Amino acid sequence: MATDLTDPPDPFDLIVDAPFDSALSERYLVYAMSTITARSLPDVRDGLKPVHRRLLWAMRLLKLDPASGYKKCARVVGDVIGKYHPHGDQSVYDAMVRLAQTFALRYPLVDGQGNFGNIDGDNAAAYRYTEARLTQVAIDLMAGLDEDAVDYRPTYNGEDHEPELFPGAFPNLLANGAAGIAVGMATSIPPHNAAELLDAAILLIDQPQADDAAILAHVTGPDFPTGGIVVDSPAAIAESYATGRGGFRVRAKWQIEREKGGGWTAVVHEIPYGVQKGKLIEAIAALINDRKFPILADIRDESDAEIRIVLEPRSRTVDAQTLMDGLFRLSDLEVRVPLNLNVLDKDRTPRVMSLREALAAWVEHQFVVLQRRSQHRLDKIADRIELLDGYIIAYLNLDRVIAIIRAEDEPKPVLIAEFALTDRQAEAILNMRLRSLRKLEEMELRRERDKLDKEKAELEALLASPGKQRTRLKRDLAKVRERYGPETLLGKRRTLIEEAGPAREIPLEAMIEREPITVILSQRGWIRAMKGHADLASTEPMKFREGDGPRFAFHAQTTEKLVLASESGRFYTLGADKLPGGRGFGEPVRAMVDLDGDGDIVAFVRAGAADMRLLVAATDGRGFVVRMADLIAETRKGKQVVTPRAGGKLKLVRVIDPADDYVAAIGDNRKLVVFPLTEMAELSRGQGVQLQRYRDGGLSDARTFRFAEGLSWTMGGESARTRTEADMSAWRAARGAAGRMPPNGFPRDNRFG
Repeated sequence: MATDLTDPPDPFDLIVDAPFDSALSERYLVYAMSTITARSLPDVRDGLKPVHRRLLWAMRLLKLDPASGYKKCARVVGDVIGKYHPHGDQSVYDAMVRLAQTFALRYPLVDGQGNFGNIDGDNAAAYRYTEARLTQVAIDLMAGLDEDAVDYRPTYNGEDHEPELFPGAFPNLLANGAAGIAVGMATSIPPHNAAELLDAAILLIDQPQADDAAILAHVTGPDFPTGGIVVDSPAAIAESYATGRGGFRVRAKWQIEREKGGGWTAVVHEIPYGVQKGKLIEAIAALINDRKFPILADIRDESDAEIRIVLEPRSRTVDAQTLMDGLFRLSDLEVRVPLNLNVLDKDRTPRVMSLREALAAWVEHQFVVLQRRSQHRLDKIADRIELLDGYIIAYLNLDRVIAIIRAEDEPKPVLIAEFALTDRQAEAILNMRLRSLRKLEEMELRRERDKLDKEKAELEALLASPGKQRTRLKRDLAKVRERYGPETLLGKRRTLIEEAGPAREIPLEAMIEREPITVILSQRGWIRAMKGHADLASTEPMKFREGDGPRFAFHAQTTEKLVLASESGRFYTLGADKLPGGRGFGEPVRAMVDLDGDGDIVAFVRAGAADMRLLVAATDGRGFVVRMADLIAETRKGKQVVTPRAGGKLKLVRVIDPADDYVAAIGDNRKLVVFPLTEMAELSRGQGVQLQRYRDGGLSDARTFRFAEGLSWTMGGESARTRTEADMSAWRAARGAAGRMPPNGFPRDNRFG
């Protein structure tokens, strides 16, 4: 059976045998380059991505200039996706919305009418409800499109054409910034002040070799549409701009408003760039509800056209700067805006530029635009002069021209031959109106001819002289600067540049509401915290399980940390605010920290100042002085501080009074020794030094005291009297001595009480 030649080819004949990895890499590379060069990265010359460029181009063709009426955004989006950008309508509309948002763009390119979203984070209305037109900024950015200033290329279907970039003398890349994520690279450019950029550009025209420092004399830092304060140091800002990578710390602007009676509130009237006000307020309200920032009582949104966020402190005694520092750390009232000046250069190659390089590339582009526009105007002048010369010849030989036209069936070749005219000149003469054949018209033609000759000479001189080009470009940029100068509403700098250090570390007291509590730890290890400072001498309010009883009880505040020590020499840290309430019998302390084995709890104390000193000692009589900062543990597992020798256990932990100068130690053998505190080693971890020497038994108790005031101890019995031995000279010896029997009346349990 013969094969039908009209049958489609077998798809299996089109299969290409190739390694999978190379085929995949080749196709992915094509996709990556398309994403980088035709979607995500802006061009350094006009600062636009293709979707933005096509949006503005379509609006220009629809004649949506600032003086005309608005048109539905649906019409614009339809033209864009139908003629230039064959992608999703929603993505195109989202790009258009951003170009119109005054809180997103420093210099909006689209003038929107209707709901285009707000700084709270609400979305824009659908494109069938909104209208738009171009702003003057967009007109400035596109100035020169009709003067052959840039190249054009066919659209995706070849039915039309579009500009490859925009020529206008507005520094859009840095003035409005850009953000985008491509394959393997990204860009993030914050907005800047256009007047400062133009001043720096004029400097580069005069001094092409100007360094980064000279540029930063004009461009002091970003200028965000939402204001705020850049708090980085000049050195950090200079480093970011010099490398093209870095970031800027941006804080909200706020002020104190005083109230009658001495109260006050903090009012935020500018928030950092890119922060949605609604989410910011929700996050701060959550801090209040979760009691994570107790010094803040309330937050209110009193914004209208202007932002006004009212922060009410817990009390008038709260320090305002502490309140704001806490919010700078815990909320988006301070953010970091990244800088990654990754753009496409004039060869469409992606690279990271410094601020100076980006400005220099834009200035170079402006020189090219100036030359192309000047050459275009020269070509137009040459065309017009050609026609004017033909008209003047016709006027000088008017009777003969009329005779030729009346007598000849084909007058055009006769005119060309007799008067040495070009084809265009002859055609123009034949198309002249009869009413133009008057003397006054001849005079107008000669005046126009002289004017064009003069302009032609100026343009030729301009193209031939780099110096004249620099002068002309500076003049053109100065005119643009007048529209965006600091004295104008749009051009006035909105973001302050004020160096400030990082927000201060938030004190614990600011994070936890300070309340008095009574901490109770039972003999069996059940812990709780009763509200208020209960009477420690009375056991009536302290109820325990059957067979259990009090072990440690002391007053504290919820803002304090508590230190627990076990026999193994490991220390644990508890937050007083995290303790279970006083109702019931509490909870096992082992559920809060990982107490090792069956080791008993030796000590439970309040963590005082970081430099507070404590005496720690083991049963074998070895010990040392340690600072409180070395005892604080960050995890449930605690911190090993004392490492007793084999068979030994941590015996005691005593707080050292700053005025104490001697140590008293007594052993199980009922011998007492007294020696200077200076003979004790101060360590952060270890076994320490020998306090007292024993033949049998070990250490029973030790404490520090003031030698001049004598040694005191608590007597037994219900009276709980204190007895003092004023002169301890008889027991004074070198550290590590065996000691001698204690004074008469010393407790039989060999403890100081």
